[in-house]
Amino acid sequence: MAEAFLQVLLDNLSSLLKEEIGLILGVDYEMKKLRSTLTTIQAVLEDAEDKQIKSKAIRQWLQKLTALAYEIDDILDDCNTHVSKLNHSHSKHSRYSLKKIMYRHNIARRMKQVNKIAGDVATERANFHLREMPVHRPREVALASRETASLLNHSHQIYGREEDKHMIVKMLVNDVKEKQEMSVLPIVGVGGLGKTTLAQLVFNDPQVEEHFDLRIWVCVSDNFEIKTLAKAMIESATGSGKAWDLQHLDAAVRHLWELLSKKRYLIVMDDVWNDHQNKWFELRDILSCGSVGSSVIVTTRQKKVADIMRTLPCHHPRGLSDEHCWALLQQRAFVPREEVSPQLEIIGKQIVKKCAGVPLAATTLGGILRFKRIEEEWIHVRDSEIWKLSAEESLIIPVLRLSYHHLPLELRQCFAYLAAIPKDHYIEKEELILLWIAHGYISSKESQQVEDVGNQICNELLLRSLLQTDIDNNTVIGMHDLVHDMAESIMENKVPGIRSERNLASASTIREAFSTIGRVTSS
Repeated sequence: MAEAFLQVLLDNLSSLLKEEIGLILGVDYEMKKLRSTLTTIQAVLEDAEDKQIKSKAIRQWLQKLTALAYEIDDILDDCNTHVSKLNHSHSKHSRYSLKKIMYRHNIARRMKQVNKIAGDVATERANFHLREMPVHRPREVALASRETASLLNHSHQIYGREEDKHMIVKMLVNDVKEKQEMSVLPIVGVGGLGKTTLAQLVFNDPQVEEHFDLRIWVCVSDNFEIKTLAKAMIESATGSGKAWDLQHLDAAVRHLWELLSKKRYLIVMDDVWNDHQNKWFELRDILSCGSVGSSVIVTTRQKKVADIMRTLPCHHPRGLSDEHCWALLQQRAFVPREEVSPQLEIIGKQIVKKCAGVPLAATTLGGILRFKRIEEEWIHVRDSEIWKLSAEESLIIPVLRLSYHHLPLELRQCFAYLAAIPKDHYIEKEELILLWIAHGYISSKESQQVEDVGNQICNELLLRSLLQTDIDNNTVIGMHDLVHDMAESIMENKVPGIRSERNLASASTIREAFSTIGRVTSS
């Protein structure tokens, strides 16, 4: 969130300098110095955001920066307001009146103070060996991507996905679909929901094996380059690493074309993030050489990606039941045929409610409890937030944070703000946009009104599966419980409790206000 706010500050500083407000108030040098320092800090913020998950020192540094940013925001707003009053004042007093001199002295003192603090923060960044990255670069790998494969782990039982598998297999092999040359079926949902596992179940189903001439599995992640994908598909289809000897795009594409030509194939493209239409259209044209009934399964967190690629309706796996989550947790926490004490079972069934139906959360918590057999240890896990548990043990943290790190800067503050809304509650979309505007998170762009910008941001967060609409009313917005936990963790890391009167109200204050005015409805 810090880097998004910092960009807003830099934009405000540039605007004030352009309007010569610094000159009017006698702080032009201090403003330019501050802009230079903040630009230096901004260059390493992307790397700091990635590393702060595991580094307490970097997390504290970001908290200092956020507190500083709020103070600078207050000062800039004060400058803007003061000059605005001067422009609208018809007073005939001398421009060297005592009141104006005192204001210039006060604002100069405050600017020098924040410049000193900013300089200290900039110097401190050297302790963390952070990499400089272009601020407006296309987002590449935010965190280390996990590579997936088509084989199922038969040492662990899979719960609650038989019905999903049956539905997808039926869509892939039925006669009606044979009329399509190539169909694309997206599986869409939040991180950790089991999209990859479901795709593996389908990929390895006996009906699917018999129906298709060729089956290919590719883990895509951030890299949607055609040559890379073509090589990966060739390697999956042939079982040979010779595909990577192909140096040129044309050779790789021709080889893939020959493999797929006039065959009924199934390709699974796992963990797709690409939302550029042209890249998909280019790949789609290459894949169009198969016979009637060829299919592509895409797993993605983003509805936007699914809408670009799909020819069939999206499949949205539901969260697992508490019973299935408990079975998954047991499977990881206990060795086979180990007797579970009644006390641990009671606590365990309370723990799985934290999972909110997400299989990865159940297996993560089960792994944390693997060598714990004392009730107090289980109670500690039950009473702790997932985000407070060991990052080394918990896979759910980096998996869910990856969605946040893929957000453009201007969306990050708006997303994190949703932590202020209570879990399992929904807010009117229009009301949410007004709150974003009130806190200065969004502003008008060229010919677009600020409300339209807010509506676009809200729709983008919905398309990325970070927000969800109520089943009965699509004008109200809410969050999946674990995504809400992630938003809370971001707010806790960025805002340590030091806020000026103009900054974010605390989550508890907002919740209290919502309950008073009745604008948030329980799901």
